[in-house]
Amino acid sequence: MTDPGRDAADDDTSGVTRARDRAPRARWALVGGIVAAVVALDQATKVWAVDALADGPMSIIGSDVQLSLTRNTGGAFSLFQGFTPLLALLAVAIAVVLVRAVRRADDTLSLVALALVLGGALGNLIDRLARSPGFLRGAVVDFVQVGSFPTFNVADSAITIGAVLLIVALLLPVRGSTPS
Repeated sequence: MTDPGRDAADDDTSGVTRARDRAPRARWALVGGIVAAVVALDQATKVWAVDALADGPMSIIGSDVQLSLTRNTGGAFSLFQGFTPLLALLAVAIAVVLVRAVRRADDTLSLVALALVLGGALGNLIDRLARSPGFLRGAVVDFVQVGSFPTFNVADSAITIGAVLLIVALLLPVRGSTPS
């Protein structure tokens, strides 16, 4: 039953409002899906690496590309060794900043980039919280070794790809909008 006080213009406005209400859901579905996929893939590959690479490295392409189990108590490039609790708390702060940035992002490329960085940060944070030797002291599992580059993991790759996409998003003129 229709309200006699409403006219066709009200119906059009309510349709626009409903579309706007769906946009945040689509934004969070996209971001949540990417974050969940990155964290799941990261943690699954780390579980595999701890089991499969415990006896030694696995050569993929000679000595240029190997899967080799290492544990990193530091940050990127093994910097800040021994500061694991501080790095874990910093990762929590970064995750909060990234979630706030997602709320402000206005294009799909930026959302994807932020989601990749957030998923990677959470993947490595899980290691710091849950892996040996204990809460806020856990070592991040790294296992991909390419040449002389530091060993890394799926979370590190997601962070790097996300950072590159953020730079691209900053350099490109805004063309698209968030998913609706």
